[in-house]
Amino acid sequence: MSSTYSEIDPDPYIAVSIDKLINGEPIPFDVFIKDMGIVIPLLQRETVYDGIAYNVLRERGVQNVYVKTTEGHELYKYLSRFHDKGEVIPDPETFKRYLVHKDEYYVIDRSLLRGGMKVNFAIHALHKYGLRMLLPATETEPLAVDDTVLNAPGDIAIEPAQMQLYHAYINALLAAEDTPERDKVKIKAVAIKENSKVVLKGLIEDPRSGEKIKQSVTVVNKMVDCILDNSGTISDLLSLRTHDYYTYTHSVNVAVLSVGLGIAIGLKRDSIEKLGIGAMLHDIGKSAIPTGIINKPGRLDDDEFSKIKTHVVEGEKILRTHKDIPRESFEAVVQHHERLTGRGYPYNRKGPEITTFGRITSIVDCYDALTTMRPYHTARTPFLALSVLTKEVGDYDADILKIFIRMLGTVKA
Repeated sequence: MSSTYSEIDPDPYIAVSIDKLINGEPIPFDVFIKDMGIVIPLLQRETVYDGIAYNVLRERGVQNVYVKTTEGHELYKYLSRFHDKGEVIPDPETFKRYLVHKDEYYVIDRSLLRGGMKVNFAIHALHKYGLRMLLPATETEPLAVDDTVLNAPGDIAIEPAQMQLYHAYINALLAAEDTPERDKVKIKAVAIKENSKVVLKGLIEDPRSGEKIKQSVTVVNKMVDCILDNSGTISDLLSLRTHDYYTYTHSVNVAVLSVGLGIAIGLKRDSIEKLGIGAMLHDIGKSAIPTGIINKPGRLDDDEFSKIKTHVVEGEKILRTHKDIPRESFEAVVQHHERLTGRGYPYNRKGPEITTFGRITSIVDCYDALTTMRPYHTARTPFLALSVLTKEVGDYDADILKIFIRMLGTVKA
């Protein structure tokens, strides 16, 4: 193997030239870079190495990346074998069935499941365009969570009809005498997140429901309270490293990060709530876009991308039918794809025409989109995502972006 152990650092890493990583191929190990002696995660296992990652590294003058010596065997196989670089796209029928499963099931937070603890709801895995049963638990026959569930690849999900049982499980964790107080703070935050996802999923399915709009306002207020009480709960409120894209999960993440950023730049409580509502609802217009386009495995053609872009105007139309939404919240919905240079959409606004809410949500929306698995690209690490954002000179508010980067430094990945 041509790679050698690094001579500049005694840490157990193997140095690999960036030119030896294969463009368009998933990497079967974690990849790191070193910056002034500090090891920084660059690519997560199963992430596809592509031109964006390569260009970012070249521009930063990075010549080598690093792999843990414990994964040296995987590295050797990766560098030695021949690769089929073709994109794996399922046949139409398989993909159609997967979309049905994806819409009918609800993705849950794996971090609350404890090995050995019994649950009375069935748990499934959504992975590589397929659905499989992991734990066939029922109300009458609960089963213990095991490694099959905890280590299953992909996302884990339950049927919507069992959401009540899942929330009862969360409440049982909160009430358990052996649950440490510090864990209860995390569990409360996760409960807010899970309830927010339920509300958003329901709202996307029925975007003109006044009751669901009121529920979304309520969960945003709880989210704001949670973060104001303890900024450390931002990590627990986020859905991290999901293996597929879900509009409702993305919407909750954008709301959490926008609220945190609004607090960080010193907005008042009333403004933070209005920002959070707009951020939570920023993609509501995607309810008007065909599911096949939103979930398409592979790049969108020009016509499909034009349809996707209409979600901003469609979202504005939907919200104008709801009198409970503050007018200021509309700014986050209408402007989250605008850019200070005027290169955004739908109105090509620029500079001072873009409000603070628009500037915040444009940064956060792009960051979460980059760090989330999408039908047309794999998830980027925070380092790569922020590199992309800072590279787009003039598109984003530089001062707010700096504060966002500092805020992320306190968020556990």
